[in-house]
Amino acid sequence: MPGEILDNRGHGDVSWSWPSVHPEGRKFALIAGVACLVTAFFAWETIAWPLAMLTGGILAFFRDPQRVTPQGDQFIVAPADGLITLIQQVPPPRELSVDDGSGSAILGTEPVTRISIFMSVFDVHINRAPVAGRITRSIYVPGAFLNADLDKASLENERRALVIEMPNGTEIAVVQIAGLIARRIVTFAGEGDSVGIGQRFGLIRFGSRVDVYLPVNRRGLVAVGQTAIAGETVLADL
Repeated sequence: MPGEILDNRGHGDVSWSWPSVHPEGRKFALIAGVACLVTAFFAWETIAWPLAMLTGGILAFFRDPQRVTPQGDQFIVAPADGLITLIQQVPPPRELSVDDGSGSAILGTEPVTRISIFMSVFDVHINRAPVAGRITRSIYVPGAFLNADLDKASLENERRALVIEMPNGTEIAVVQIAGLIARRIVTFAGEGDSVGIGQRFGLIRFGSRVDVYLPVNRRGLVAVGQTAIAGETVLADL
């Protein structure tokens, strides 16, 4: 109907609701919850209360709210919630700037704009595709667990790099980077899979960073110190 307010699933009136918990975190919450109930049953309150707080913290960490993604083939949206800590002109990381066996580098060696988003333990940790397209590369790189807020974490930390080729041939790289606390990078999509803009493609446990590499000669529309919202904040307009 004219004037009807639709949610991002295309139906009904918009209303607030509790965010769901991603399946990746339900098992951890269940273990902590059962342990809490057992200790409470035996009146071990000094243990039960911390376990109750831990259960609530796990549920909050793995929350998976609905997002309304801007529609348009020209937009690059934030792949992660968090603080934009770095915007720099840098060459793509080694795994994306060397010959992949096809006779040419994946992204080349020319400097491009890299936008880094730092996720604290309080942010939503579901990562979303910055553009629509097909994943042409998914590269895991073992490494250190330095503070993810450091510039050198992009080259030295454990990470997974994804390259998404848009329908017009433009390639966008997004890199999940482990940090001091984060010891597990989870990816839901692999090489050959197609993703929509704003689609969930992975997460990092527990707090870390995600880098986005824009195409050559493209600048971002965001600033250092700005808070990004995955799937909603427009990082660049192609």
